[in-house]
Order: sequence, then C-alpha cells, then structure tokens
Amino acid sequence: MTPREFQPVTTRPEEIEQLSFRMITEELGEHPFTDEQFPVVQRVIHSSADFELGQSLLFHPDAIRSGIEAILAGKPVVADVQMVQVGISKPRIERFGGDVRVYISDPDVAAEAKRLGTTRAIVSMRKAVREAEGGIFAIGNAPTALLELIRLVRTGEAKPGLIVGVPVGFVSAAESKEELAKLDVPFITNRGRKGGSPTAVAIVNALSLMAERQK
Repeated sequence: MTPREFQPVTTRPEEIEQLSFRMITEELGEHPFTDEQFPVVQRVIHSSADFELGQSLLFHPDAIRSGIEAILAGKPVVADVQMVQVGISKPRIERFGGDVRVYISDPDVAAEAKRLGTTRAIVSMRKAVREAEGGIFAIGNAPTALLELIRLVRTGEAKPGLIVGVPVGFVSAAESKEELAKLDVPFITNRGRKGGSPTAVAIVNALSLMAERQK
C-alpha cells in the first residue's frame, strides 16, 4: 500500500498568511500587548516561528505611533547591516518619500573605523545620526551599533524617530537591549539574546503596513 503524500492545506499565498496569523493568535492566547502592538508581535513570530521571541518584545508607549509617523513623513530607515536593508519592503517606505540606508560598508566608515581601532558598526551610527534625524534605526545584528546609538541619544547628538534594537548574539546583545529600554525615546526591543535581521525586518515591515493602511 502506497502511503498518502502530504498535501498542503492551501497553496494560495494570501490564505497561507491569513491561516498563519490565525494560528499564531490562537496558540499565543492571552498576552500583555495592546491592539496596536500586536501586529508587530504577530509578524515577529511569523518570521521566526518563535513564540518566546515574540513574547519577549518590549515597546516604549509611543513606539508604534512614532514609527508610523516617521514612515508617513518620509523619514529614512537606517539598517545596521545589509541583511536588514534587503529584507525591508522598500516600495512601502519609498511610497511616502523615504528610503532604506546602510552605512557600514561605506569606504569612509571603514577608513575611520580602522583609524580609530573600533568597529565599523560604531562609526556607521556616528555617520547615520548626522544624515537621518527623525528616522527609524533598525539594528538586528550589531550590539556595538546599538550601544553607540544609545550613547549618541544620551549626549543629544542623535534624535531618532524610533529605535528598533533587536541585535542577536552572546556578547553585549542582551545588555545593549536592557540599556535601550532605559531610554525615554521611542523604541521597540526585546529581552535576552534572541533577535537578528529577520526580527528587525519583521518589525519595520509591520510598521510600514500599518502606515500604508492609515494613509
């Protein structure tokens, strides 16, 4: 007897997404997130299949509003690395006049980092804050980038519209996010070592979808 081959529930992309979100909502059950925060949590879980990661998210009270306003105002999105940059839905950002930038591979950033004996991630944030005031900073990989951005906020040199700080890793990743959560500027972060490019991308894409629906 030939075993039956597995057949997908549906092959229609929109139905797959709807079914996924329904399953996430049902499996997550009761949660502490507001109605405006929950679409972000859903997208993070959808991108990772990791409920623990989704439940670890932390939101500044003004985070969602500030992120949507930055997108609608055409402010830039600054990514810490190319992996974050390529994952963000650029047409939705560009629709409102914004763009998605990454500075870490710029020749002047590399040269300055070598001169100072520090990371390109740190120098890239110093350059970014001069060119992207009021923008969304999406950091998914480099804790040193997040810590430098936090320092620049504290010294008054950086005025981001929103910080999405979710670097993944073992060295300073969790600690950098704890420091971010102490700031009185709009942020979205999470507790612990988990995070990464897909998480940062999912958060920004969720915000751009929300902005698109508001327009």
